[in-house]
Amino acid sequence: MIVTAKRTHKISEYFFSEKMKEIHNLEKNGVKIINLGIGNPDLLPPYGVLHKMKKASELKHANTYQSSIGIEPLRNAISNWYKKVYQVDVDPKNEILPLMGSKEGVMHISMSYLDKGDKVLIPNPGYPPYSSISKLLEAKIIYYDLYEDRNWIPKLENLSKVEAKIMWINYPHMPTGATISFEKLEEIVLFSKKNRVLLVHDNPYSLILNKERPLSIFNVKGAKDIALELNSLSKSYNMPGWRVGMIIGKNEFIQNILKIKSQMDSGMYYPIQIGAIEAMNHDAKWFESLNIEYMKRRKIIWEICDYLNLKYEKKSSGIFVWAKITDADKNDWIWSDKFFKTYHIFVTPGRVFGHNGKGYVRFSICCPVKILEQAKNRIFS
Repeated sequence: MIVTAKRTHKISEYFFSEKMKEIHNLEKNGVKIINLGIGNPDLLPPYGVLHKMKKASELKHANTYQSSIGIEPLRNAISNWYKKVYQVDVDPKNEILPLMGSKEGVMHISMSYLDKGDKVLIPNPGYPPYSSISKLLEAKIIYYDLYEDRNWIPKLENLSKVEAKIMWINYPHMPTGATISFEKLEEIVLFSKKNRVLLVHDNPYSLILNKERPLSIFNVKGAKDIALELNSLSKSYNMPGWRVGMIIGKNEFIQNILKIKSQMDSGMYYPIQIGAIEAMNHDAKWFESLNIEYMKRRKIIWEICDYLNLKYEKKSSGIFVWAKITDADKNDWIWSDKFFKTYHIFVTPGRVFGHNGKGYVRFSICCPVKILEQAKNRIFS
């Protein structure tokens, strides 16, 4: 009998992977499901991106293996983008590692720095792969609590005695959409320096519906000494299926992660790199038009939440609406399942992101206005 590795017993299939199979089976049987559960941008990338990619695909060398560190023009474009968007200087030669999506970066960083038994600080609620990957590597997870009354910001004094190897943070926060002030970000950097923790900031949502100045961890002076930042074009430029992300950090960290990454892939498809360069060349007008569309969509979700007596924060950022159940029965799993069966609309129960997500549900705005109006009509009728 061939048995699976023991590490696989610590995790299950990704929640959204399982749910999509369920939705697919229902739709095969004629049930029309409206998916408001997954943050999967449906809009097109900026004008010119697809043309540049298609043109690059016709080059003789387009289909060859590529370097794990990406082509030089891509790294230069990322460096220029960080300067333009975040006012951060990044050395394109030594401080940038392109990724096939930022999710793989969570794995590469964890594999580079976590040994069995090492402690890792993970937000609760937070992005599920932080936990699943740590479990696969047999690290010891220390969840730090985030609560609505603290705007989903960690209470650092509760963590001062934890000897952790890595601390994951993510602002604007997923799933809640909470933003963080520069002062609070600075406090987390100082905490990490004092406690010699590798701080990893996962930063894919800073340009979506964010009324504050977009922040990078490297806006904080001295952060490069102890921090890495993950970023992505998936949400910012409607390119989720392209799998274009990046790690930013000092050369020592990048080289350690490259040891892992270079064993696991043979570089990003050349035309995708060319398309990514074109996307990052677009200026603030792109985000203005994108956010106008998202505001229209979010307004409909807010109307649905008001009708269902769900509480939400209008100052939140990103592509989700995080809403608190106010019914007598606040079990988010039961609530979302009943909602799904009644209206054939999928929303995500908050507990998927940790036990501090209990009593909340998450709506995605990655759905056309026309479909959102259909969802609204189903609920209101």
